[in-house]
Amino acid sequence: MIAIADSGSTKTDWVILNDDLTERFRTNTIGFNPYHIDSESIHKDVSKNSELAEIVDQITHVYFYGAGCSADFLHEIVKNGFRPFFKNAKLSVNHDLLAACYAVYRGTPAMVCILGTGSNACYFDGKEIREATPSLAYVLGDEGSGNHMGKKLLHAYFSKKMPEHLSKIFDETYHLTISELNVNVYQKPLANAYLASFSRFVHQHKDEPFIENLIYTSMAAFFENQVLPNPEARFCEVNFIGSVAHYYEDIIRAVAPVYHLNVGHIVQKPIDNLVEYHKKYIIK
Repeated sequence: MIAIADSGSTKTDWVILNDDLTERFRTNTIGFNPYHIDSESIHKDVSKNSELAEIVDQITHVYFYGAGCSADFLHEIVKNGFRPFFKNAKLSVNHDLLAACYAVYRGTPAMVCILGTGSNACYFDGKEIREATPSLAYVLGDEGSGNHMGKKLLHAYFSKKMPEHLSKIFDETYHLTISELNVNVYQKPLANAYLASFSRFVHQHKDEPFIENLIYTSMAAFFENQVLPNPEARFCEVNFIGSVAHYYEDIIRAVAPVYHLNVGHIVQKPIDNLVEYHKKYIIK
């Protein structure tokens, strides 16, 4: 059996294939971003999944693509968490950006962007990824992502820049104090996912002019900081993966022409296309 997994910072989608490449089942675990979780915690969580545990001895290869898996030492954190569980499997760990490239590849070079809990962008020519700028993650970067919009929302609320009626709704929804915010952001793990959780409020009130502007400026920042530094962006499609891209497709398509960019495919969840790519190009 073969396991294919696409992991964000919040959740991992797993597809298990039989030896004849028919689908056996699908399941989910938490996200395994090695910037925010250690090997022991990865092993502990993946072992709790009863569906995987039932057939784990039959799995011969794991293809894992994860947020934060951008360097060899980060790959090893994930592999060290998997090895005690997937004892009979060859482990392949790569960046989720590569999974996004595979998921939207249509035989033509294109820009590939991720907009979910975090964000990223690259140029993919069908063989190689080229990034004009490195990912600066949730503290210094991640423009346009769920956690970026969550940060902008929280800043507006606590700095009294949010319209009064929205501020009242926010207060009634979260009852959030500055002390509670600081503990969750600076002392507890998975601060990026915590910040991204407030993007739910953004989506619920996306028709409010203040929130609409927040989303628009977030997407503009993404294009300016992560897409435009790639010279190829002006001459090819700009494709998107992720829940944030899916939910704000209309705003993305409204912002892109301002920068003379052509938006192509927008795919909410890459796992289906990722599986098909592996069947066609990778699994022999």
